[in-house]
Amino acid sequence: MVGTIVPNDPTPFVIDDEKLEKVVVDLMDEEDAEKFIQFVIAKYKTIDVVILTVGGFAMGKVLEAKTSDIRKQYQLNFETAYNVARPAFVQMLKQEAGRIFLIGSRPGLSAVNGKGMIAYALGKSLIFRLAELMNVEAAGTNVVTSVIVPSTIDTPQNRKSMPSADHDAWVKPATIASVIHFYCTEEAATLREPVIKLYNNA
Repeated sequence: MVGTIVPNDPTPFVIDDEKLEKVVVDLMDEEDAEKFIQFVIAKYKTIDVVILTVGGFAMGKVLEAKTSDIRKQYQLNFETAYNVARPAFVQMLKQEAGRIFLIGSRPGLSAVNGKGMIAYALGKSLIFRLAELMNVEAAGTNVVTSVIVPSTIDTPQNRKSMPSADHDAWVKPATIASVIHFYCTEEAATLREPVIKLYNNA
């Protein structure tokens, strides 16, 4: 299992597991992301599952957002995913098997939910189309791309920013991990769900 760390990331990567290898990668750099995937292939020979969680968020209405705001959200939410997904997808097609999980959002899925966050919603909306296109290209193989769509995730940062919210209605990170794990099992091998909504009661 290999996880990426953002260069000079101020947030510490606190997971300590001997089975987890940590690699510093700038996922906004296409060449760096490509080298990372080739490193994984060279060391482990296959890529079975890719989970792409990197992204960013920003508020802003159409009246306020500039193209620079849209470009930043596009880079954070789409390019970081595409830069890893594409070379991983190429390898999985050679294997004729593999699972890719992209992280979408309700604002990216629905214009109503994207109100007041135009740049973020546009950046995330491309994730859904990317999954569709990858699944079309992978038809006839066991390479499947899915989009996980959580509602508010129960993290310390979200609790701090929304202390009066109903935290029990949010989605636990462990729940998201469990769902992804299930979709990687033999029992779920025939599932081809492009969009997996994890809303709980939020």
